[in-house]
Amino acid sequence: MNLLAGAIRWLFAPEQWEGKDGLLALLGQHLLFTLLSVIIAGIIAIPAGWAIGHTGKGREIAVAAAGIARAVPSFGLLILLVLLFGVTHKPAAALVAFVVLAIPSLLAGAYTGFEAIDRKTVDAARSMGMTEWQILLKVEIPLGLSLLVGGIRAATLQVVATVTIAAYVNLGGLGLPIITGLNLRRFDMVLGGALMVAVLALLLDLLLALAQKASVPRGLGYSKTTYKKHEADHAQAQDKELT
Repeated sequence: MNLLAGAIRWLFAPEQWEGKDGLLALLGQHLLFTLLSVIIAGIIAIPAGWAIGHTGKGREIAVAAAGIARAVPSFGLLILLVLLFGVTHKPAAALVAFVVLAIPSLLAGAYTGFEAIDRKTVDAARSMGMTEWQILLKVEIPLGLSLLVGGIRAATLQVVATVTIAAYVNLGGLGLPIITGLNLRRFDMVLGGALMVAVLALLLDLLLALAQKASVPRGLGYSKTTYKKHEADHAQAQDKELT
């Protein structure tokens, strides 16, 4: 209880929010890494997932690639990339590591969104004379958007939690007070930094949960239940590929 009280006092001390290593600056760094990582991963994974979901081809390759990416230790990947990129390119190395970690959830959200659509709906659109591009843009993307946002939500939470290790290579973020506190045996600082990360993750999750709910087309019956079912199927497929 005394530790929690000390952590709260440390968090609300005005001097902790000032300067280049203050909590406000560290929060900005943390959010910047998270935002850039998810955007870059989305540019790579979402079109690939849509292509897989639309054509039905390449799913096994995507599942295997996503399984490999999930199995890679984030800290080991970060250190390896820093060594490969060189110490002068540490931000780029960290960004690549976080992008790799974000891709599996985004890829799964993109193609499972299309797989959840009743094929009769797509066949009806095709029989009406719609082109493949029209089906993609006017039918599949709107109907699969909720599951895609769910993938973005999962990827964002993964990256927010993982960005804390950026402090190990002197890139700041909310992991800095955790690492500094461990070195100084200031456990109030460690807990304060952990609380900041937890609160940030909860707030982002809440915002994306609202966005996911809003992205469900009116009258459409699937949302969270269907997403969980397809994520479970995806996880089972990954296990088979890895074994």
